[in-house]
Amino acid sequence: IWYLLPTIIEPMGDGYGPVFEDQPVETIYPEESPEAKITMSCRARANPPATYQWRLNSRSIDLDGDNHYTQVGGDLVISNPIKNKHVGNYSCVATNDYGTVVSREAGVRFGYLDFFSSEEREAVHVKEGQGAVLLCAPPPHYPHELSFRWILNEFPIFITLDKRRFVSQTTGNLYISKVDLSDSGNYSCFVSSASIAKSVFSKFIPLVPLTERWKYPADIKVKFPDTYALVGQNVTMECFALGNPIPQIRWKKMNGELPSNHDVSMAGAHLHLYNVQYEDEGTYECEALNSKGKDWHRARVSVEAFPEWTESINSTEKDISSDYTMSCVASGKPKPHVQWLKNSYYDKRDLRFSALTFKDSGMYQCIAENRHGVIYANAELRVIACAPTFEHNPVKWRILGAKNGRVVIECKPKAAPKPSFSWSKGTELLFNSTRVLIWEDGSLEILNVTEADEGRYTCFAENNRGKANSTGSLSITEATKITLAPSNADVTVGESTHMQCAASHDSTLDITFVWTLDAHSIDFDREGSHYERNLQLPYQNGGSSGELLIKNTQLKHSGRYTCTAQTPVDNVTASANLVVRGPPGSPGGVRVEEIRDKSVRLIWSRGTDNHSPISKYTIQCRDSFSQEDWRDATTSPPDVEGNAESATVVDLFPWTEYEFRVIATNTLGTGDPSSPSPKVTTLEAVPVVAPSDIGGGGGTSRELTITWTPVQPQYYYGRNFGYIIAFKPRDGYEWRKVTVADPGAKHYVHKDPSILASTEFEVKVKAFNSKGEGPYSLMAVIYSAQDVPSKAPTSVGARALSATEAIVWWLPVTQHTVEGYQVRYWRKAEDSETSSQRVVVSSRENQTRLDNMRPDSHYLIEVKAYNAAGYGPPSQHLQIYTKKAPPSRPPKIISKKLKGTSVNIAWEHVEPLANESTIDGYKVLYRQASKSTGMLFTTGKRSIDLPMHKDGDYIVEVRAHSEGGDGAVAQIRISGYTMHPSIHTFGISSPMASLLERALMNVACVD
Repeated sequence: IWYLLPTIIEPMGDGYGPVFEDQPVETIYPEESPEAKITMSCRARANPPATYQWRLNSRSIDLDGDNHYTQVGGDLVISNPIKNKHVGNYSCVATNDYGTVVSREAGVRFGYLDFFSSEEREAVHVKEGQGAVLLCAPPPHYPHELSFRWILNEFPIFITLDKRRFVSQTTGNLYISKVDLSDSGNYSCFVSSASIAKSVFSKFIPLVPLTERWKYPADIKVKFPDTYALVGQNVTMECFALGNPIPQIRWKKMNGELPSNHDVSMAGAHLHLYNVQYEDEGTYECEALNSKGKDWHRARVSVEAFPEWTESINSTEKDISSDYTMSCVASGKPKPHVQWLKNSYYDKRDLRFSALTFKDSGMYQCIAENRHGVIYANAELRVIACAPTFEHNPVKWRILGAKNGRVVIECKPKAAPKPSFSWSKGTELLFNSTRVLIWEDGSLEILNVTEADEGRYTCFAENNRGKANSTGSLSITEATKITLAPSNADVTVGESTHMQCAASHDSTLDITFVWTLDAHSIDFDREGSHYERNLQLPYQNGGSSGELLIKNTQLKHSGRYTCTAQTPVDNVTASANLVVRGPPGSPGGVRVEEIRDKSVRLIWSRGTDNHSPISKYTIQCRDSFSQEDWRDATTSPPDVEGNAESATVVDLFPWTEYEFRVIATNTLGTGDPSSPSPKVTTLEAVPVVAPSDIGGGGGTSRELTITWTPVQPQYYYGRNFGYIIAFKPRDGYEWRKVTVADPGAKHYVHKDPSILASTEFEVKVKAFNSKGEGPYSLMAVIYSAQDVPSKAPTSVGARALSATEAIVWWLPVTQHTVEGYQVRYWRKAEDSETSSQRVVVSSRENQTRLDNMRPDSHYLIEVKAYNAAGYGPPSQHLQIYTKKAPPSRPPKIISKKLKGTSVNIAWEHVEPLANESTIDGYKVLYRQASKSTGMLFTTGKRSIDLPMHKDGDYIVEVRAHSEGGDGAVAQIRISGYTMHPSIHTFGISSPMASLLERALMNVACVD
């Protein structure tokens, strides 16, 4: 239930009844809340201050009888609330000497979100390409509003939603329109309640895709129900379909356009209607379609409304014995029920008072309610009785009147009941005449005043409780007169003009000039770029001037300009017309009739010509394929005259959605375009555009593959669009035809065991729709697929090069259709044949290297020839053994000696481990520090002499070499003739060796 706050009324006089400033609100108390209390707010402004009482379900709460309740000021505090005792609807009652008011009701509810069941969830097995639905089944909860996400494998990894995956925020279910192998995993439904700030998640559901592809038509699984929406609310409708290919979601409103305030998100799965209005009510359709078929769902959106005041009550004072009617009128759907409270108690009377008494004073509340909510209107009625008094509103002490004008002297004392009135001038009692009139409310009116009417005037007021009087003085001034009136003007858009205005007036009074356009005051601050007025400079004979300058005139500046010369006593006016000529206005009422396949008849209403006759019209259109681009349409006749109100638009595409607009032109320019016409769709027609780029060939054995470039959608010309493929052998006579119903299809594969390999075929393709078949494309010549190679490579040999590499060779297959070879290799004991590594080479090669092998392993190798049709038979399996791994420990550099222009580097012998290859020698790389290449030396010794360079830093890298490859590296840095060695060892070395290096060689480790 929703509530509206009552209007705040300022108090009357010194004392006034309660007016709420703070009222209780709907409260959700989490059952697991660490704060064991609920506070319901209530505060009223009142003089004298209000006292408060609380009600639960319309019954007064006994604060002494329940120690859970405490009242702090006007607030009610519920300590350690109990669910079955303190749930309900609470209201606050505020009272003072002037009456009592009741606040709106506010509910207290206990919020909870239980945990999911601990039972394991069953696995879901789905064939690849099929759709899947994972059920959330949220646990018991309150309130009902939850948000849903899904965890994949572990928290906090949440799945990303896209056009293939959707989570319903109504049920929480996860929908996958087309399952891929990548969807394999464990899924958990993650549920959150924002009201109680708690989240829980379900046991994991394994999703197991099966490797078998399916294609099937769109099937809507998430369907929005019939929905009630409130005016001003936002509504979201859900629609999601399973299918392969992934379905496309489209929305429409039956018998009308989608509201302008709509938005589509979540790849089409959500339709949002913002700020819903009554005109948005209707039936909405969600359509899901893919190349295999389509599905649709419809449901109705009904718009209702929360209660709203169209006529309300206000605090007021009324005279005793007078008549008064209180009236409250509320709109809403369903129509609200209205009832009254007086001082917090229901009053069933029709609140029409005749002869008010003091007992009628009090605080009144009007309550309007329908199933969507309740609104309150509060007002104080105060019945008063007093003798007349001018204390707060005496007669104005000095009144001015213009000669020959009209004067009204007000007399408004406070009095109850209403007093009788009389007037005097000096000592002369005044009576109604043709020139003097005493109004019913006590005001005195004098017509055609002259200097003889100057003097002191006294108003007398009297009722049954007393009498009083008040006096003011009337003075007569010279009348204000227009001495120079504005003149009519005629300009073209962009030009400037001026309006003159001057007036004479009483020299003792200030004068102001006010300008209006068509009775609307000109705002010189906001419209200063177009309007400017001269200062009120002295004019002839002591008068004043208020000239108006109009700059850069626009069409909107046309109209009747009025100058008002105004003093504190009187005012006079003078007017003139300004005509602004310019390009014509927008035509209106554009609509479409006589819809055909390539033409329509367009009808419109003439817009304003802006004082220059329309010479011609331009028709523009845009279609559903170029929504943002308006283009000039072709019409019959080609030129649309300025007196026309209809035209035929030709050269349109059949079965295409169009909208049109009209633009008028005259000698002064081209006007703004009309509003677009309602969208219409031209009739269907036989297609005339054939597919292009016919080709094909290749594929697997006994297949004929035909390809083409699809026809663009604007050339479909009708529903049920597809293709007819015709083909025959080059020397054949009979064309074979097949139909492809997918308009987006780009190829067709014909499988026939009788098709010979590499056979020449003639092919052609044409389009069709529900109206018929179009022309064939140009004929193309293609070839059926080759046969796969029938022979296996022979004389296959292989040799291990290292622990991780080998080389394999073979004799080529002599068939000319071979395009290349595939080499597969895998470990005999440890790997399965399906997980083998592969290398592909062209038919020009008959050997290749195998890498990424494991050291000291037994491998099987096979070789196959292949072409576009597939792989031929494999060779016999060949077995090889890779070498043992190279040494894992680097050489340990033990000395260096400078010998004139050379340096001697020495190292310890590397002893291989049991599973490593025997050392064959050592490799030494000598390079500049800034480069990765240099001179490579190979030696069987444990030292080497290297030339010293004059300048620059050099790096020496030493590693052991074996049949399994090169081992770990040790580095040393050398600078010019002066050697500053530093070692970077890649491998494992002992702490003692490191200490020895530092002591004997002054070596520092570098990174």
